[in-house]
Amino acid sequence: MNHPPPIGTSSVYIPNHLVWAILSTLFCCLPLGVVSIVYAAQVDGRRAAGDLVGAHEASRKAGWWAVASAAALPVLLLLWFGLFGGIAALGALSGN
Repeated sequence: MNHPPPIGTSSVYIPNHLVWAILSTLFCCLPLGVVSIVYAAQVDGRRAAGDLVGAHEASRKAGWWAVASAAALPVLLLLWFGLFGGIAALGALSGN
């Protein structure tokens, strides 16, 4: 038998990027990852409420913030090693 979907749900799939948001929060940049988790948590609720435009927007923002969080890790590492590598190099030069 073909049953219609329950009221308030939609058969449209909209990715919520929650896994990427959590992983980027744990392993990359905490503040940016938390923003991604907030947007990812909004996707399914908006889709269930019938707000497909809002769900797509929250999904897009969740994905963007997860990528920004993941990209922040190499940038922060380069800054870290550049700063302390520079300090070490200056310390080595002044020791002569």
